[in-house]
Formats: sequence, C-alpha cells, structure tokens
Amino acid sequence: MAPADAGIRLSKVMTERGLASRREADEWIDAGWVKVNGQMATLGQRVTPDVVIEVDPAARQQQARRVTVLLHKPIGYVSGQAEDGYEPASVLVTPGNRWAEDPSRKEFHPGHARGLAPAGRLDIDSTGLLVLTQDGRIAKHLIGDDSEVEKEYLVRVQYTRPGQLPEEDLKRLNHGLELDGVKLRPAKVSWANEDQLRFVLREGRKRQIRRMCELVGLKVVGLKRVRIGSVVLGKLPPGQWRYLRDDERF
Repeated sequence: MAPADAGIRLSKVMTERGLASRREADEWIDAGWVKVNGQMATLGQRVTPDVVIEVDPAARQQQARRVTVLLHKPIGYVSGQAEDGYEPASVLVTPGNRWAEDPSRKEFHPGHARGLAPAGRLDIDSTGLLVLTQDGRIAKHLIGDDSEVEKEYLVRVQYTRPGQLPEEDLKRLNHGLELDGVKLRPAKVSWANEDQLRFVLREGRKRQIRRMCELVGLKVVGLKRVRIGSVVLGKLPPGQWRYLRDDERF
C-alpha cells in the first residue's frame, strides 16, 4: 500500500488494467465492491503498481447501484453522527438485524452499510421510520428546501392545562404557529384517538412537533413516524431494517 501522498490513484490503476472505466471504478470503490490486497478499498486511495485488486462480481451485475434502507429506529439512537455517547442508527444495519420478511430479493453486501446517510432526522427519544441512503438524489427529494414529501407521525400527548385541548388550539397546530420567529408551513393535525394526535408535515424543523405541542399546552410522551411519502413503516419491527424495493417511490 502506498502512503497517502504517494502512489497512483486506485481508480486509475483499475482503468489501466482494464477492470473498469474511471467512473465505474470510483462508483465501485465507493460502494464497497473493491478490495486491495484483501482489504476493502476507499475512495481516493493511492496504491503501488503491484497491488492485488479484486472486484466483487456483483459490481458488474448491479452496476454499483446505491441502496436505500428503511429502518425502524428505536429510542436511544441518534439519526446522524454519534453524539453525547449515543450511537448512530446506521450501526443497526447489519445482516443480523435485517427483517426476516424483507420483500426485497437483494443480497446483503458489506458495501451496503457504508456511506448511509439519514434522509431526515428522528430525535433520540422518538421512534419509527428512518430512511438511510447512499443516493444523494433521494436525500435531496426528501429533505431538500423545496421538498413536498409528507411525513406522518403518531404522537401520544398529555394536556397540561385544565380541561381539554380547545378546538381553536387544534386549528393553530394545523396552521398559525411559528418557531424561532418563522411561520410554520400548513400541517394536517387531527385526533387519532383520545390521547394520540396524527401529524402530517411537509417540513422537518428540529424537534418541531414537540415544540408545536408545547405552544398549546401539550406534552409529548411518545412520538412515532409511520410514513414518508407513500412508503409506510408497516410491520417492520423496532431495531430492524429492510431495503427500499425497486417499485417503491417516496
């Protein structure tokens, strides 16, 4: 293996050996399909001319398709980078945690667990559907500034004021509140049962639902995301994951 500032870029060596085009080489390395001297390669890696390069046959079969994973995030995991001693939810994407009833026929590859980024956040004390993806296009579609994708939540609440939540405050939850001096986009908020609200949002401000509830005297005691666009959490058990099917669209 060459030092970081020496040697030849691995993708160039692969191209010179006729293993792949330069673009394919970078995609395959990034997706975890390439090994150098038995070790999984990294994008931008530099090597000496005599290294042994192995390309997983699945790379050519699947053309390094970037995967998207649907995870039922349990309480106690953060959505993104590890913080305050809590692990990121992506550590749960292992063969052992894959849902036995995953309808996808994809075969798990270690490269599928690399570079997974959360497309939207779920607080550490919230549960439900979390999208982890290697595909920047999906992330932009779900969390870009102009995203119109609905996110649906079931929120168990307690009213902290005398009596019951006034109808006027329920209307304010739907439209009329602001956070940090910025008006919130219209939402769809209704009672799912006597102590649980259904929220449908098209934005994702930090701790938005909890802060909205506080403004009208509601305390959130449980929050679960059950749908993103047309993709539902369904029967996926807590702590387990499945692949986004080829026919599923957000």
